[in-house]
Amino acid sequence: MARNKTESAADAPLRRAEPDAHWSALRAGDRVTVRPSPGFDTGGLIFAVTPDHTVVWVDLDGGRGRMLLHCGDGVEILPD
Repeated sequence: MARNKTESAADAPLRRAEPDAHWSALRAGDRVTVRPSPGFDTGGLIFAVTPDHTVVWVDLDGGRGRMLLHCGDGVEILPD
């Protein structure tokens, strides 16, 4: 007897995430504003960017640590 198979999120095919066009211009040391959600902005300096520009590390102002951002997270990174 055949079993019914249901697909879980882990079995779904991966979708390629594409960064916004301006992410390709981001470089380590650039000052940026990070907007995780509307009305909540924070500043920082870019610490590192992956070669494909899909992942960015930002050192937040005021000693608040580092934030890892992926282009699929829905977070805006705006150059200052």
